[in-house]
Amino acid sequence: MGLAALLSGCDSANTTSDASNSTAAAVSSPAAEKTARFTQFIYQGESQEKVTLGEGEFRNPILSGYAPDPTVARVGDDYYVVPSTFTHFPGLPIYHSKDLVNWTHIANAIDRPDQLNFMNIGVSRGIFAPDLSYHDGTYYIATTCVDCGGNFVITAKDIKGPWSEPHWLGFEGIDPSIHWDDSGKAYIVNNGAPNEEPRYDGHRAIWIQEFDYKNLKMVGERKQLINGGVDISTKPVWIEGPHIIKRNGFYYITAAEGGTSIHHSQTIFRADNVLGPYVPAEHNPILTQRDLDVDRKDPIIAAGHAKFVQLPNGDWWATFLAIRPYDRDMFNIGRETFLLPVYWENDWPYMLPPGERIPFTHKKPALPEQPAAEIPTSGDFGYTDNFDGNALGVSWMGIRNPIKPFYEVKDQGLNLACHGGLGDLAKVPSYVGRRQQHHIAEFTTTLSFNPTAEGDAAGLAAVQDDRHTMFVALTRLDGKNQVALFRRQGTTEDTLIKATPINKAEGVTLTLAFNAGKAKAYYEIDGQRQLLVDNVDATNLSTNVSGGFVGTIVGPYCTSN
Repeated sequence: MGLAALLSGCDSANTTSDASNSTAAAVSSPAAEKTARFTQFIYQGESQEKVTLGEGEFRNPILSGYAPDPTVARVGDDYYVVPSTFTHFPGLPIYHSKDLVNWTHIANAIDRPDQLNFMNIGVSRGIFAPDLSYHDGTYYIATTCVDCGGNFVITAKDIKGPWSEPHWLGFEGIDPSIHWDDSGKAYIVNNGAPNEEPRYDGHRAIWIQEFDYKNLKMVGERKQLINGGVDISTKPVWIEGPHIIKRNGFYYITAAEGGTSIHHSQTIFRADNVLGPYVPAEHNPILTQRDLDVDRKDPIIAAGHAKFVQLPNGDWWATFLAIRPYDRDMFNIGRETFLLPVYWENDWPYMLPPGERIPFTHKKPALPEQPAAEIPTSGDFGYTDNFDGNALGVSWMGIRNPIKPFYEVKDQGLNLACHGGLGDLAKVPSYVGRRQQHHIAEFTTTLSFNPTAEGDAAGLAAVQDDRHTMFVALTRLDGKNQVALFRRQGTTEDTLIKATPINKAEGVTLTLAFNAGKAKAYYEIDGQRQLLVDNVDATNLSTNVSGGFVGTIVGPYCTSN
């Protein structure tokens, strides 16, 4: 059963549907189940920082909201970025651009439930740090499924798919990437355990091995290239996300170091041979924000995990992840994708001088001007999905790979079967959502649902993971139909924040509105909008509270007793 039978389809920007995103027909929900019907989904987002774009400038981040570990690849005049998605499904979204600035989500590489198995693992396990490359007519994504199979490669002849089943590679560690060498050989580098007893917590190494790309398997011996990081005497942690490039006869490894939080950074090493030895640059790290004042206004933190790409004119640029927090280091929207140029001096690359802030604006790459994307991915923007067509759009996703159908898109509505499932790692929740892409954001949906048993509930759920949620719903409480807001922090049990009785079950509009660590909930009946509750603590949706690596997604959820 394909993606469209479970989670895919048709987006609409503003109020115009985009049927080109639909890949196939959706299926009907099983008969005789309680269902909720959603007839509209509206998003409006505003950035905390106030930015004015100058002539010929672009705005960072280029992919707002949950888009970490971005891999970038150029194929002719086309550019593609793929971030991590962990156990969200569909996974590995593919974004396309002609100018590295305006991006469109065109496909998902993991779009069939049988490609991988995310069952019984948490939201922040699954797919880590993909690497996208292209060679001799074939696209390759190398990545890791943590707790669900290890390192693998998938391939496609068309960037939009279909992508192959995983070809498992068999070696230990995470973050594999392919280097296509001038010799005609291919190599995979990755983060692995050191070839000695670890000297400290977080002690890792960078390894290389030849990759037989024709038969999609590893050959020869694995070799350790970098032990610990730039200077092992300083106990560097979690060197990861390595990529090899070749320029002017030198081989370079660029890799993240310092962990994914505030000490994150990007480093560079150089060698005369692909197999080393690699020497670190004296100006490492080439990118970090850990040396800046923590109380600076509108901070960008935790920058790293970069990958370089060369333009037709010879210029180099890099995508990387970073965080726009509130309250120093709190963030609900996840790690995002940024873009900066790479400069070369004495055959060494430079990205950002020590002590310099990542800019929110920068001169655009030297590429032909392109029209803005229909649904923007940067700056302040909004969109409306009217559930036109017969399938969900490519940007919708759920949690864990669905085993059987739980929704249908039909007659300009989303019908969602009330299986519940949030909080149970052995289940796929009756839930689909879109990324929260701004700290100031409002999500609105209109639904019809008749709760008949205590605990029946349908509405909008904001989900960081199974144990950190916020849920505004039509529900049955104390024998009455009510609108209620529920909250979870570190538990699978919902805490009731506030409820109010209503006398209508059709055409009720619900809204969740966020401003950094605070939330509001509204309901609207017959055109009359009412505030349900104000000033609710939303820090439970921060990654720093929940742990893990994802950002908040928000969308329809339904559960029934």
